[in-house]
Amino acid sequence: MMCVTLQPVTRVNWREALELSVEPGQQHFVAEVVPPVAIALAKAYIQPRGWPVLPHAIYDGLVMVGFFNLTYEPGSTEDYWLQHFFIDRRYQRRGYGAAALQALVELLKAQFPACRSLHLSVHRENYPARRLYEKSGFVQAERHVDGEPVYRLGL
Repeated sequence: MMCVTLQPVTRVNWREALELSVEPGQQHFVAEVVPPVAIALAKAYIQPRGWPVLPHAIYDGLVMVGFFNLTYEPGSTEDYWLQHFFIDRRYQRRGYGAAALQALVELLKAQFPACRSLHLSVHRENYPARRLYEKSGFVQAERHVDGEPVYRLGL
């Protein structure tokens, strides 16, 4: 039975997170560098927009199966963004993506009660991810970021 939890990436588990990967044909959907977690962790340190960037690992029990960054504008109710979301190639197509998105909604409600919407951008050719997001309640917005359509989930 699946038991998906979200845990911050810390000095204890960051090396394990660096071992996560996607199939070669999926790499450009997640990040332009290998391993994809490397750029995501760098963003947590650098904070490119000046906003906090919170790296999280996705676990099934004690096994790390995926990763994402949550970034947000402090004091905002609308500017919460999911970035670099992926499930490791060894665990794809098992329902972890949908379970992790549901766990993320619960995390937002518990830790960020002011949050009213979560956004993400997705590569226009990443059809499996677009289907997952739409099944999870995300709706394509009227805007684009870096040429990618933005999806919004109301909370």
